[in-house]
Amino acid sequence: MIITSLLDTDFYIFTMAQTFLHNHPAIITKSRFKCRNEFIADELLPLMERINNELDSLCELRFTEEELEYLSSYSFFTPDFIEYLRMFKLNRNYIECHIKDNELFIDVEGPEISCIWFEVPVLAIVSELYSHSQTDANGELFSKYWEEGVRRFEDKMTQLKSLFLTDTVDDFKYADFGTRRRFCKSFQDYLVERMKKKFYPKHFVGTSNVYLAMKHGIKAIGTMAHRYICAFQQLGVRLEDSQKQALETWVKEYRGHLGIALTDTVGFDAFLNDFDLYFAKLFDGCRHDSGNPYRWCEDLISHYRILGIDPRTKTAVFSDGLSVEKMIALYTTFRGRIKVSFGIGTNLMNDTGLTPPNIVLKMVECEGRPVAKIADSPGKGMCEDPDFESYLKKVYEIQ
Repeated sequence: MIITSLLDTDFYIFTMAQTFLHNHPAIITKSRFKCRNEFIADELLPLMERINNELDSLCELRFTEEELEYLSSYSFFTPDFIEYLRMFKLNRNYIECHIKDNELFIDVEGPEISCIWFEVPVLAIVSELYSHSQTDANGELFSKYWEEGVRRFEDKMTQLKSLFLTDTVDDFKYADFGTRRRFCKSFQDYLVERMKKKFYPKHFVGTSNVYLAMKHGIKAIGTMAHRYICAFQQLGVRLEDSQKQALETWVKEYRGHLGIALTDTVGFDAFLNDFDLYFAKLFDGCRHDSGNPYRWCEDLISHYRILGIDPRTKTAVFSDGLSVEKMIALYTTFRGRIKVSFGIGTNLMNDTGLTPPNIVLKMVECEGRPVAKIADSPGKGMCEDPDFESYLKKVYEIQ
C-alpha cells in the first residue's frame, strides 16, 4: 500500500477544498489522467491491476484525530471544514482505471469537494509503480536507482553550498514540491528529513506534502492550483470575469492568508489584465508555472511598478521544471528587485537515472461543460473541447 495517510497530498488540495466547500459545495467535475511517457504494452495490464488495488486501499483511509488536530493548528482552516474532514472518505465509485487501445485511462467524476482529493495520491501511486515497473523484480536495480538519486541529491546540495559560500543569501528560500512525481514515498521522506536536519534548514522552508510537514515539523506550503481557477469558467459568471471571480472568492475565503496567486491558467498576459491594483495589493505575490521565467518576472515587476507598488514588497514564486542551476540563476538575476522563492519538484524527488513519468490529472469538465487550461508553455495546456478552447482564447484575446 503506497498511500497510508490522507495527509500524503499537497497542501493546496486542502485550501482549495475548503474554498469549494464554502462557496460551491455541490458542483460536479470530471478529471482525466494523461501520461506522456510510453508504457510497453505488456506492462499495462499488471500496472492497471496494481493501480486499482491501490485505489481500493486509498478509499478505505480516514483522517485520524492526530491529523485533524494538526490541521486545526492552521488558523485559516475553519471548524466546519475540520468536521467535514472528520467524516470524509474517498468514494471508489468516483474513479475508474482501465486500458483502452493500449493506453492507460484514469477518470474521476463526481462532486468536486470529494473528487479533488484523488489528484495527488493517484499521481504519486502511478509514479511509484512506474519506478518499480522500470526496474527488476528482486529490487536490486531499484536500490541502485535510489543510491544514484541520493548521490545526485548531494551534488545539488553542494551546488547550493557554493552559492551560500560566495555571497550573503539569507533570503534564498526553496521548498519541496515533488509529491506527485516522486520516485517513491520513502525517497521523498528521506530527502525532506535530510534537508531539514542537515542541508541548509535556514533556506529549506517547507514542503507541499502535508504528511511530511507534520512528521518533520516543517511548514506545509501551497495555495491554489489550475483546477481551482478552471472551475470558475463554468460557475455562472461571464467567462471573461471567471479568473477575477476565482481570485475574489479566494480573497474573501482567506482574508489575507495564503496570498500567492497562480498566473498561467489562461496565460500570463490575460492574468495581468485581471490582476489590477485591488488584487495586486491584496495578494502577497504570484506563482510562475509555465513560460519563460525571466520574461515572466520582468513583466511582473513592471506590472507592480505601473500600479505604484514597490515590487520589493512582493514575492515571485517559481515552480516550473526547476533545477538547482535554474534556481541559482533566477535568484541571482532578481534578488533585490523582488522577493524570490522556489518550489522544486521532479528534479529533486525523481532524479535517479530513470526517466521520470510525465503525468498529470487535470479537470476537463465542470458542471457538465468543458474547462481549459491555456498555459504559457507548449504541451502544458489541457482541454478536450477544441471549440471551447478557441472561444476562451478569443474572450481573453490569446493569440
